[in-house]
Amino acid sequence: MEPAAPPASPPAAPAAAPGEAGLVCAQGRNLRAVLCQRCGSRVLLPGAATFARRELLLPAMRKKAATAAAGGGGDVLREHWLVRDMFSFENVGFTRDVGNVKFLVCADCEAGPIGWHCLDDKDSFYVALERVAHE
Repeated sequence: MEPAAPPASPPAAPAAAPGEAGLVCAQGRNLRAVLCQRCGSRVLLPGAATFARRELLLPAMRKKAATAAAGGGGDVLREHWLVRDMFSFENVGFTRDVGNVKFLVCADCEAGPIGWHCLDDKDSFYVALERVAHE
């Protein structure tokens, strides 16, 4: 009689999608308020943005907007809140133009960049989920 084979290991669980974490409603909008990770300032109210997947390169987080836009490394981020109207933001600032891009920062503490806006597309503002908190 042969020994029993060890039980198969369960497949690795996929990374939780934002909807599973309670961030996205059935219509794809943000269920919770979006906040600055550093100071807690409210960036977006619930329902103000839609979840979007898009690869964007954001410079590494810095305290001041000017140093964030100057370069020095960055991250490719794939999950964002897409805001179609800049007046939907509760509290956000913009860096100076870097080519045809402006980076989004917290208007209170200038932490960022938390997001990205291409000047060629006036109606698309991306806020990286990894760079903000939710309440």
